[in-house]
Amino acid sequence: MSEHFLAPLLAPRSVAFVGASQTPGSIGNKALREMVRGGFTGRVYPVNPRYNEVEGFRCYKSLAELPEPPDLAILMLATERLETILAEAADCGTRAAVIYDGAYLHNADPPLPQRLAAIARAARMPVCGSNCTGFINLDNNTRAFPWPPAHDLEAGHVALISHSGSTFGGLMRNERRLHFNLAVSPGHELSATVADYIDFALEMETTRVIGIYIETARDPQGFVAALAKAERRNIPVVAIKVGRSAFSAELAQSHSGAIAGNDVAYHAVFERYGVHQVDDIDEMVATLQLFAQPRSLARGGLAAIGDSGGERELVVDLATNIGVPFAQIDKETEAKLTAELHPSLRPINPLDAYAGPHDFAGMFGRCFEVLLADSDSALGMIFSNVLAGFPATECYIDICRTLIERSDKPIAVASLFAGTEHGDYAQRMGELGIPVIYGATPALKAVRHLLAHRDRAGVAASEPPPAFEPRLVESWRQRLSSGVALDEAESLALLGDFGIPVVPLAVAEDLQAVLTAAETIGYPMALKTAMPGILHKSDAGGVKLGITDAAALGVAYADLAARLGPRVLLSRMAPAGIEMGLGVIVDPQFGPLVMVAPGGTHIALFRDAQYDLAPIGRAAARRMIDRLAVKPLLDGHRGAPQVDIDRLAEVLHRLSWVAALLGDRVSEIDVNPYIATQGAGVAVDAIVVGARPAAGSGRGASGRSA
Repeated sequence: MSEHFLAPLLAPRSVAFVGASQTPGSIGNKALREMVRGGFTGRVYPVNPRYNEVEGFRCYKSLAELPEPPDLAILMLATERLETILAEAADCGTRAAVIYDGAYLHNADPPLPQRLAAIARAARMPVCGSNCTGFINLDNNTRAFPWPPAHDLEAGHVALISHSGSTFGGLMRNERRLHFNLAVSPGHELSATVADYIDFALEMETTRVIGIYIETARDPQGFVAALAKAERRNIPVVAIKVGRSAFSAELAQSHSGAIAGNDVAYHAVFERYGVHQVDDIDEMVATLQLFAQPRSLARGGLAAIGDSGGERELVVDLATNIGVPFAQIDKETEAKLTAELHPSLRPINPLDAYAGPHDFAGMFGRCFEVLLADSDSALGMIFSNVLAGFPATECYIDICRTLIERSDKPIAVASLFAGTEHGDYAQRMGELGIPVIYGATPALKAVRHLLAHRDRAGVAASEPPPAFEPRLVESWRQRLSSGVALDEAESLALLGDFGIPVVPLAVAEDLQAVLTAAETIGYPMALKTAMPGILHKSDAGGVKLGITDAAALGVAYADLAARLGPRVLLSRMAPAGIEMGLGVIVDPQFGPLVMVAPGGTHIALFRDAQYDLAPIGRAAARRMIDRLAVKPLLDGHRGAPQVDIDRLAEVLHRLSWVAALLGDRVSEIDVNPYIATQGAGVAVDAIVVGARPAAGSGRGASGRSA
């Protein structure tokens, strides 16, 4: 098997420290000392013409004097020297590099990061940085992170890739509950991208979960490929995507040169590949904790137990809002709990199992074991104010030690108040394999992610595409190649050619043609202006509805022709139903996205849209529709007719394939409204805007081989 592109960087056999120093506290000294302290077993080469020896290692004058080309060169130099030394490293055969420096030179044209990236790409040299805090690979004791943690790092199963060097450093230095196998601060990603790091982590046998904190995907195609690979291998990915608001996106660009991207597109990518998007670092840490533990979820919901009735009410409220289901315990479980509990306590889940200090530990432990054993309990969690040294809290350690041996289900503890001091307590629980999560909200959100990951495993695979005639596809591609915006009639004709139901219609430019077309289409009908340049027909008074006969049609046409011009579109009035908006947008990073939303004027009012990467199958289309807030209306709210959801999903499925097949020739498709009914449904209005083909794709590829 060929070597991974990142192997020389993340698993080097030799490391050169360019700018190594004897000065304690300097980065050139700390970087070398931390590499050695971490147990690195490869060859170490300090490089600095000022010294003969650094930290007991012979020091060389330059990279060219080394006895071998190093796998990795860590460059700790003044900004002005980076370009020269990176070129020297490439020339002497160095295979990878780390650049901590921000690589900013005033008035540099092109900017220094671009020049460094060109050197690295020409040499096929992966570079971590610039503007990074390095990496740690605990699987092979490689630490290119010159800010030593305050505690000994324990190798584990969490891989972290973070565009925030501060988040990376904070978790490395202070978060003892997470045990990493790999952690990377990629910085500017000069030649190694987030996609590459994810791919490398997926090749590590110790990886159970990957956390990413990203501003943008600089290699969109590689990013999608890496997420697809994670899904195939059932390795969960937990993501914080920053730059979601306009101001945040502006800051992301100034921070690292990132183009933050369209949040809708990222959400669609994450939905497609089962990425667990979190809102903040607390939720990320909690979710990584639960995914890192080795036990698989059983069927059912959360089995929750605590020592306070009032706090149980809080947990129930939070779980309801977050969407976490509790296990529905059976009568046998209720009977066993009744036998253990004080008569004042109810045998329900979530369970309050406190009734005074008498035999508290024994009763609590037996109740938790009974609750966890119920067939509908997927995992168990203790909710309590975790107070280190407090007898009730301390007894939970022994209870969990016993249960972890008697049950194969995941067990965790949630401290309801994150501000209490319980670092040592969490460490002792962690030694048993029991996560301690700070805060009820992060804990419950983490449970939701765990349950969602379990349930996603049962989602059906993608379906084959509809059978579209190749000549039909090519003819529309040619029509759209000039970037033309099709009018309503031609836009509806395109949809009809791809099997999407449209209203019967015709275009006419004089009264006789209007009357003749009406005889074919039939009454009642709608009459709209079709004059070029009138985009908002209703605003211009260009729509006449409910026309029932030829006389009324003549009057309506005369009015439109006099005010707006002679060209009109006639269509049969659509049946009664629910107005939906369907559409396609083309994201510059990830390509075409398909959309479904409430239609008509509601599409902008309610902001209730769902997006997915095109193409999608019918099952995925149904999931999009099911997530709409207006879904109760489609289901027949208060006795209204129920929409045929399968037919609506079929239309969305077909539209997604239109997007996939025409995506590089289309910038937008807007179908609004589409009338969803108990029957076939029908597209009433549409616009298709073409786009000139544009060259270019995301650079790099994840999992590249050297």
